[in-house]
Amino acid sequence: MRALHAYARSDPSRLVVEDAPLPELGPSDVLVRVHASGVSPGELDWPTAWLHHDDTPRRPPIVPGHEVAGIVDAVGPDAAGLTVGDAVFGYIDVRRDGADAEYTAARADELAPEPVTLSHAQAAAVPLSGLTAWQALVDHGNLAPGQRVLIHGGAGGVGTFAVQLASWRGAHVVATSASRDADLVRDLGARDVIDYRTGRFEEVVSEMDLVIDTVGGETWERSWRVLRPGGRLVSIAVPRPPGRDPVEGRQAIWFVVRPDREQLMELGRLIDAGHLRPIISDVVPLARGAEVYGRAGPRGGPGRVALLVAAAGAGASAPAAARTTAVP
Repeated sequence: MRALHAYARSDPSRLVVEDAPLPELGPSDVLVRVHASGVSPGELDWPTAWLHHDDTPRRPPIVPGHEVAGIVDAVGPDAAGLTVGDAVFGYIDVRRDGADAEYTAARADELAPEPVTLSHAQAAAVPLSGLTAWQALVDHGNLAPGQRVLIHGGAGGVGTFAVQLASWRGAHVVATSASRDADLVRDLGARDVIDYRTGRFEEVVSEMDLVIDTVGGETWERSWRVLRPGGRLVSIAVPRPPGRDPVEGRQAIWFVVRPDREQLMELGRLIDAGHLRPIISDVVPLARGAEVYGRAGPRGGPGRVALLVAAAGAGASAPAAARTTAVP
């Protein structure tokens, strides 16, 4: 198969598309014929992507791209809930090779049926951002109808889903974004949009029940000030331990997104019902995969970028029975 290989951490210049062996399947794995993968430009910087589960270093090359959309091609003996031919999408364990390849292996419980209203490229842009937004708002933020939520980076990958999900749950949504993306963010469900380049959000909003921080740094520090007593600041950008204001009970929460089949299925239902939609700024072929990582990667558009690995309707390149042992 062909795969995008990374040979050095934090070094996009060491990315190359080349021949690679097919992934080996564990008992609970499925082999997915990849049609598209979602791009996280900073993935080469993720420490866990370069480690095994016992925290020993992985030997390069590794395959990035841990969001997948494609067709199940083979199923391990203990892989429950999926069969050959199923269209699936999901978020793959970052400590194993990803989906910037013609085939990838994933645990069956990391995958869910692909939304029927989306293309493979659109579906590949959902898992990481959608799960992060869901877990920030619901699992950690305990967002309830009628509450006031401030979402930083409302036009970003996580932010576009967070705005839609918070609006769907009946919250009063305020978001920050660049002015060029303000109309999009309002269309997604934000009642108010603050241009972070020209204004300071703490001068505009206060008494927020929940703040979702996708930026970190000074934004995290300033966000603390706009919470009401008992409010929650949920961050994916500031790796600090949970904390609580002893006087007014404000909470600071940081978390790392986890794969979750049930949540993916709920996101898929919301997408097919018209309540959510992925925002994609570009779709790039696998042959140009090295262009989309690191600082040189895409930054201009809202939402996400997807890698197109196989055209719709592309067939498998070897019989399914042979693909666990032979390179097509």
